[in-house]
Amino acid sequence: MTIVIQLLVLAFVVLSTILVVGIPVTLASPGQWEKSKNLIYTSMGIWVGLVLVTGILNSFVV
Repeated sequence: MTIVIQLLVLAFVVLSTILVVGIPVTLASPGQWEKSKNLIYTSMGIWVGLVLVTGILNSFVV
């Protein structure tokens, strides 16, 4: 179970890093928001899901 939590946290950190870099670049680039907004919204949904799943699974670890 600890390995699963560690992998979820790793995925969370990697996705957070990608979003921290990717969202400002997308917003600063002309015309990119219209092309990339679905991808960004999906990535943000996955980010929220990782937070929730990691928190729920972490409550089972003693």
